[in-house]
Amino acid sequence: MYNYPSKLLENAVNELSKLPGIGKKTALRLVLHLLKQDAMNSDALGESIIKLRREITYCNTCHNISDTETCLICSSPHRDQSIICVVEDVRDVMAIENTNQYKGVFHILGGIISPMDGIGPGDLNIESLVSKVAKGNVKEIIMAISATMEGDTTNFYIYKRLKEFNITITTIARGIAVGDDLEYTDEVTLGRSILNRTPYENSLVK
Repeated sequence: MYNYPSKLLENAVNELSKLPGIGKKTALRLVLHLLKQDAMNSDALGESIIKLRREITYCNTCHNISDTETCLICSSPHRDQSIICVVEDVRDVMAIENTNQYKGVFHILGGIISPMDGIGPGDLNIESLVSKVAKGNVKEIIMAISATMEGDTTNFYIYKRLKEFNITITTIARGIAVGDDLEYTDEVTLGRSILNRTPYENSLVK
């Protein structure tokens, strides 16, 4: 427990410590660092966060974070709209884009099925994915969800929802260790996992 010399300092530390992975000690160090900086730097940080919260939007096609109604990936004429890579969140999109190996588009679920956390299929962007496929313009769905028990459950649920359609459903190659998050996988391994993707049926226990 700290004895703060200023209520303003205490309030700033308390707010920063609400961020994931930031404890009171780290929050205090960050706040003191900001106080040492030029006031313009602190103002720019504050304004960027306020602007982010007020103006950020989500792509009406893939649910990615965007500055416009349709994100740059979905609106690009150079992307193959018939191939959709299904991921958990925006961090996975960024990780896959960094490989420069994927030229299709994405669909962000906004999480994975996790009964322990009270997250069911209805809490995710699954129905909009089914609607895309039902329009008949999709050739392949790539399941690129982390290899955890919850991830596998999510994969299987989506597979059951989509298997009636005449499309190819694949999963990224298991060069990625079970339990690993895509965002922490090195670009070469992730890129190869996408290029060497396999039919989803092959991953099912017979």
